[in-house]
Amino acid sequence: MPAPEQLGFLRVAVAAPELRVADVAFNAKATAAAMRELAAQGVRLAVFPELGLTGYTCADLFFQPSLRKAAARAARELAETAHELGMITFVGLPVEVGGRLYNCAAVLAEGRVWGLTPKTHLPNYGEFYEQRWFSPAATLTSDQAEVDGHWAWISSRHILGVRGPQPFALGVEICEDLWAVEPPSGRLALAGATVIVNLSASDELLGKAEYRRDLVKQQSARCLAAYLYAGAGAGESSTDVVYAGHGLIAENGVVLAETERFSLQTRAAIADIDLERLTNERIKNTTFTGVRPNSDKPIGEAWIELPEAPKVGSKSSAKLLRPIVARPFVPDDVAQRAVRCEEIFQIQATGLATRLRHIGSKTVVIGVSGGLDSTLALLVAARAFDKLKLDRRGILGVTMPGMGTTKRTRGNAEKLVGLLGAKLSIVPIEKAVKQHFADIGHDLTTHDITFENSQARERTQILMDLANKHGGLVVGTGDLSEFALGWCTFNGDQMSMYHVNAGVPKTLVRHLIDWCADSVFSGAAAAAVLRDIAETPVSPELLPTGKRGELRQKTEEMVGPYDLHDFFLFYTVRVPCRPAKLLFLAEQAWGKVYSPVKIARWLEVFYRRFFANQFKRSAMPDGPKVGSVALSPRGDWRMPSDAKPDVWLAELATAVGKKRK
Repeated sequence: MPAPEQLGFLRVAVAAPELRVADVAFNAKATAAAMRELAAQGVRLAVFPELGLTGYTCADLFFQPSLRKAAARAARELAETAHELGMITFVGLPVEVGGRLYNCAAVLAEGRVWGLTPKTHLPNYGEFYEQRWFSPAATLTSDQAEVDGHWAWISSRHILGVRGPQPFALGVEICEDLWAVEPPSGRLALAGATVIVNLSASDELLGKAEYRRDLVKQQSARCLAAYLYAGAGAGESSTDVVYAGHGLIAENGVVLAETERFSLQTRAAIADIDLERLTNERIKNTTFTGVRPNSDKPIGEAWIELPEAPKVGSKSSAKLLRPIVARPFVPDDVAQRAVRCEEIFQIQATGLATRLRHIGSKTVVIGVSGGLDSTLALLVAARAFDKLKLDRRGILGVTMPGMGTTKRTRGNAEKLVGLLGAKLSIVPIEKAVKQHFADIGHDLTTHDITFENSQARERTQILMDLANKHGGLVVGTGDLSEFALGWCTFNGDQMSMYHVNAGVPKTLVRHLIDWCADSVFSGAAAAAVLRDIAETPVSPELLPTGKRGELRQKTEEMVGPYDLHDFFLFYTVRVPCRPAKLLFLAEQAWGKVYSPVKIARWLEVFYRRFFANQFKRSAMPDGPKVGSVALSPRGDWRMPSDAKPDVWLAELATAVGKKRK
């Protein structure tokens, strides 16, 4: 298995070491100890709090040359330690430049204090009095600063390019900079920084932690960046306020890790940020890439080397330290999932209601099979009719039993149509399909693609003709996952007049039906039918049933588990991943359920089917987008039908081959 760093990940940490105010030797020792512990866990970039070498609360002691010199010496020594540990490290200290004192973040790289970033916005309100001691970055008159006898560049208008397995750029701001109207991180991100570090000393007040967390999340989202926030710990002076060591690591609006607050011991949060994903997000976001930093002064760039990781103490780096959700379309939290289901259901129903109102129709025709997808479409139609205050008798639910229809699915379909107050129509297709086979000279005992697709197209013809007869609209039933895999018959169930499930993945359909049973159509009889439908195996029911009428065709046995395919879909369309990386992520998420061999096998199936079936997606009917992944050729996904999967399959084969070795 490749190391995460080789797949575009970077292990980062924010830490709040034990601290004694003005005791630089103690603080440097505690910082070094924290660095060693982080390095043992594979951390490559570590961020420590604002003015952490002296303590943020030193007040007028900042005027003392002895304190500043001790801090400078400690920073230089820590730089050597960082290099030995294979880390880039940020620490905070006061630095004098041109007769002014600056609150600085020092980047320790290549064995030295490589550069300094002064604070831009100095708070001077409430409990803060920084302008008493420090000058803002805008007052700098030099781009060089002396640190313990060595010179380092100093600037608030630089990003740091880092050379490594996955090159990236760093931007730096300090505490209040984030809370300002226009944080420096915005222009740094526009200049290319995908990682923002913030050395902070934000005290604790009631409700402030939530506000701080929201700031970090939102700024990481706005900047399409990883945001590393290291807050000062409880060792700071408690004269008038208390500090809690609140550290946060966020990536594009999601908090990956967070420290325990109010600890008197060293605390750290560690996570693997996905540099490759951030780059892809920016490439796709034309609003972001089309904007330049709003200043006449250009953002400079300087390059540093990510040191080689030490060979010892890095065993833990093989396991990914970030949440990988196995079902990216389905929230694990029950309450959150219910909220999500309500919103999706509203989007679907509102889309259908809007279309019906636009064309002036009071009738819809739905092919109901007693399966998951057609059930959801029927429920959506009922909600849409309620929105429009239309009689649900205008919903024509059509069951079309054929060679593979089971009593269970047909019974559930017919019961549900009646319980919802819709109109039921039963049109058997077996006789018509057999006549069609005779017309085209197809052997009835040959159960091939022709045998299956003829049934699907016969059903679509019936639905379309009934819609014409009643002046209605055919509501499609297939879902997002089926369109991704091409698991639908072209000009059969692939076609409709409005496709309400087009944006809903299969792994979410079952939860939507369960939610409907609990919250929307919760009468005892309807809920019982819905729950039985939710437990029914997924099947197109196109092959003849067994001697006892049992189901002989299960979709997931033929194309693979939808749990895996929806995972592959998310990390192919929403978060474009290389095959080797996608294989790695799938094993992290599903390794306890499926063997690596099965995961690789079904990933190959996914690639082959996804590429081969774009022509079906190119002819998709209208339907509402409900989430961040959609395959409409008029919206999110444009792909030539002639595209070949060879590049993806070759890389997958290479990744599988390396794993076997």
